Amino acid sequence: MANPPSKPLLVFDGDCHFCGLWIRRWRQLTGGAVDYLPAQDPRIAEQFPEIPRAQFDTAVQLFTTDGTVYSGAEAVFRTLAENSSWRWLLHGYKDFPPFAWLTERAYRLVAEHRPVFSALTRWGWGRHVEVPSYFLVRRLFLCALGVVYFFAFLSLWTQVGGLMGHNGILPADQFMAAVKQQCDQRGIGLERFHLLPTLCWFDASNASLHWQCAAGAVLSIVLIAGFAPAPCLALLWLLFLSLTTIGRDFLGFQWDGLLLETGFLAIFLAPLQWLPRPGREAPPSRLFVWLLRLLLFKLMFSSGCVKLLSGDPNWRNLTALTFHYQTQPLPPWTAWYASQWPVWFQKISCAAVLAVELGAPFLIFTPRRIRFLGATLLAGLQWLILLTGNYAYFNWLSLALCLLLLDDFLLERVLPRRLRPGFPRASLPPDHQAPNRWPFPLLAVVAAVVLAASSFMFAMTLGIRSPMLVPFGWVAGELEPFRSVNNYGLFAVMTTQRNEIIVEGSNDGIHWLPYEFKYKPGDVKRRPAFIAPFQPRLDWQMWFAALGSYQQNPWFENFCERLLQGSPDVLALLAKNPFPGHPPQMIRAEFYNYCFTRPADRHATGAWWQREAIAEYMPAISLRK
Repeated sequence: MANPPSKPLLVFDGDCHFCGLWIRRWRQLTGGAVDYLPAQDPRIAEQFPEIPRAQFDTAVQLFTTDGTVYSGAEAVFRTLAENSSWRWLLHGYKDFPPFAWLTERAYRLVAEHRPVFSALTRWGWGRHVEVPSYFLVRRLFLCALGVVYFFAFLSLWTQVGGLMGHNGILPADQFMAAVKQQCDQRGIGLERFHLLPTLCWFDASNASLHWQCAAGAVLSIVLIAGFAPAPCLALLWLLFLSLTTIGRDFLGFQWDGLLLETGFLAIFLAPLQWLPRPGREAPPSRLFVWLLRLLLFKLMFSSGCVKLLSGDPNWRNLTALTFHYQTQPLPPWTAWYASQWPVWFQKISCAAVLAVELGAPFLIFTPRRIRFLGATLLAGLQWLILLTGNYAYFNWLSLALCLLLLDDFLLERVLPRRLRPGFPRASLPPDHQAPNRWPFPLLAVVAAVVLAASSFMFAMTLGIRSPMLVPFGWVAGELEPFRSVNNYGLFAVMTTQRNEIIVEGSNDGIHWLPYEFKYKPGDVKRRPAFIAPFQPRLDWQMWFAALGSYQQNPWFENFCERLLQGSPDVLALLAKNPFPGHPPQMIRAEFYNYCFTRPADRHATGAWWQREAIAEYMPAISLRK
């Protein structure tokens, strides 16, 4: 060009609606580094008479400061290269000829069918094709995560003495003393903190356990208030890891691992400011937004895959839900009603569950409006589970992850004005250029390690075995003690009948009185309750114990021994102590089969359950004199 511009200038067809949409996005990405003008602007013909008008109608034209003109896909890539995060496209175009050939033909296809692609853009992105911001999304997600942490710590705080205290079922102080002795005998030094990451190395007393729970509850409130989010999240993760490590059987549930994994990634999503304020808050790392979305994908898709890969015929013939409502660990009263639905409806529901778990996760990677549909489907499934089950904070945490599929454009439309602080949303800097945030090299290293371990765990879930995964397996093994990269997949094999353990005590071996638990089925006339996000961990473990023998669950014998000792901390975990004066001389456990009553039976008797004695679970035991 005889008269080149002072800075790169991209000229587009101003009459093309499709071009106008995407120019808005490119203008945002390049900021002030590139000028944009429609070809209909009279200045274009005056400054660049060498270019015929018809050429602007077929492709965008990029005029550079050295007088060179580029068109089509190359013009687009050179424009986007002004943003360092997008330079890989230009490198691919210049260094990989097949990529250049493919993208030029794709550009030509789009240019020749612009009305069609304009409609597709509107359908996929809506009114906003710009790069969205996630300030409001992050604020809402971190607040939701704080609520989940609060219930997790508060719930455990009310039970920690009976579960892990000195007179509890699995005493933490005795466990740590035994571990310390073994480490000393084997000459294990600082490595012990990696093998067993817990603050109980310093103090495993009852006071320490209660202090950790209390600190977690307080820090959760601080996080909800929005003060010092990154330090709060780091401490919350450390405290929950400490308790999960020492809690053993009672803190080994999938949602405990999910909270640790989510909480760890959230540390690097949070702003580093002590008191973040709109306008001064660094934008969220898009890298960690996507890592948390990948976690949601892994969680949901794995849950669908394990059901089919297990070979359980109840999932393949769609009859799983005919058993699920009454055999799930702690059903609420709504599960009784759900179990009465006809078989054809249960099969349709089962098919819908599999379709959502196997299909909806892929919508995470689609344009924003389709991604919103995926968020709706995934969140809808979680709400339905909430309405018919008690899974502690699992569903609430899953709903929090679904928030990350939204963006600020949507939240600004649906949230009340008082809940919408004035965050910036245009000209977002690249991750490594934003001020007051985590250093990008650190984010990249953490993301690479997490992706390596997560890829290995996900491949193991799908049954994929390959020598190429060996290095990833080593990374996963090193991270395993921290429980922050995990496998997921509930109810891979459906339990088709409900066996309940009824614990009984006696002073003479003839007259036996049952211990009543707070939430698990016992008294057939007691109405099942809603308790989530609170988790009665002993009641949950009783459900798992019923799937095996008491020899396979050593904690169960410890539990019975505490009942014989009359431990106040353990008795506080129960709803009814039939021996208030003094503990019994003997304890035994009986096996009963439970199933929901039919409507006519419940109307006649008032019973929610009917049960039948089937076997002895554990013979009578007594304390040794």
